[in-house]
Amino acid sequence: MLSAKLWVDYPQKVDVLLGAAIDIFPGEILGLVGRSGSGKTTLALALLRLLDHTGARVHGTTTLLGRDLTGLSERRLREIRGRQVSLIPQSPTAALNPALRIETQLREAWYAHSREPWSGQRRRVAALLASVGLPPDEEVLQRFPSEISVGQAQRILIAMALLHGPPLLIADEPTSALDVIVGQEILRLLAGIVREHRASLLLISHDLPTVAILCQRVAILYDGEIVECGATRDVLHTPVHSYTRQLVAAIPKWE
Repeated sequence: MLSAKLWVDYPQKVDVLLGAAIDIFPGEILGLVGRSGSGKTTLALALLRLLDHTGARVHGTTTLLGRDLTGLSERRLREIRGRQVSLIPQSPTAALNPALRIETQLREAWYAHSREPWSGQRRRVAALLASVGLPPDEEVLQRFPSEISVGQAQRILIAMALLHGPPLLIADEPTSALDVIVGQEILRLLAGIVREHRASLLLISHDLPTVAILCQRVAILYDGEIVECGATRDVLHTPVHSYTRQLVAAIPKWE
């Protein structure tokens, strides 16, 4: 599905990613785990070529569905983002425009990647809202982001990511802004979407127990490098890298 090896420097910070190598296979959930500042979000944005206009220096290759994204124009990349890979950002309240109604934001996301009229998508959007646990009615669509909960906003972002049915989703700590119960609902929702749509998911998290439950494989990112990657059970039971061993040792054990 996706294969990448990337180096990233920022003007104020060098060696953010040091040849971080990652592979995602069809139909799998891959967990990417690392502490804050390890480069998890940078890796997600670099995979989507969203760092090109930030002043960051990005080197390496990213191949998606057999197509090398290196050197593609922004126009070509816009045809790929949303249709072949979508990002579910970390903060739903920051990702949604507070001045626009929910339907307007969904419509703009639709027209960013399609020329088909939005008016013909009404039934499909209603089904999509229902699939992410939102009421499939006009009332939700006419609200502003300030008029819905953070959990509902996260579901809107998931629906937005699914608008064009991409085979790969990248979820950047999708529960960090949510309470525990709502967060678990969102994670179950994502796992169900992967099964229903036969999609792949890169789940970025700092929470190893959550990744252990949901992910078939896990990659450990430490100081800009993937230091360990393998089947989740193998990584948890026989961690090789010292940082992975620290993560496993920190998992609470109930007596």
